[in-house]
Amino acid sequence: MKFTDDLYTTAKPLWQKSMRHPFIQELAAGTLPLATFRYYLKQDQHYLMEFGKLHEIIAAKVTDPQDKGILLAGAGAEDNEETLIRNDMLNQLTISQAEIAATPLSPATYKYVTHMYYELNAGSPARAIAALLPCYWLYSNIGKQLSHATSPVPIYQQFIDGYAADAFTTATTDMIDLVNRESTAVDAAEQVDMKDAFMKSSEYELEFWEMAYTKEKWPYESLSI
Repeated sequence: MKFTDDLYTTAKPLWQKSMRHPFIQELAAGTLPLATFRYYLKQDQHYLMEFGKLHEIIAAKVTDPQDKGILLAGAGAEDNEETLIRNDMLNQLTISQAEIAATPLSPATYKYVTHMYYELNAGSPARAIAALLPCYWLYSNIGKQLSHATSPVPIYQQFIDGYAADAFTTATTDMIDLVNRESTAVDAAEQVDMKDAFMKSSEYELEFWEMAYTKEKWPYESLSI
């Protein structure tokens, strides 16, 4: 059994919760308020910016040219298909870079990003690569599972189609293969830590939907100072 087969089996209950989350269900049905999706996109831009940086930083630490290429391809270049789709959705909802910059990271966004940097800086490139994988794999699964449905809201259908697309499937497969290669190059203890990094990211993916659905704020924002 491949290392990622074990990861998938362990994460599946969490991923099923993501699939059943009201954010995903209402997005597919077309009933998700656009204001909620708008909030999600702004937080996700914060996340994706750091996600891309991490790909570049990790790429500089690995030696295999193929592995470097996979990581750099996921760094969010301007011609990256996911980036182009996201930019189009931002334009449709008139979300400017200035508005994104003025929007603070939510608690869930902050925790997820901090977790990934921790896995790299206090851990290893192998752990950090494992921490990146759920964002690919879960979104790919969501795209495929929703591909049979047609959301009545065009921008939501665009979101679904992007993650069901062949290009994203290929990127996901490349990352799965990369994690498997990394797992064979480390000892059993490091494999345990890779799995832990992967599962924490899977937890944070579920928190991210909830964060967007509730428009999560920091508790201190409600305090009178």
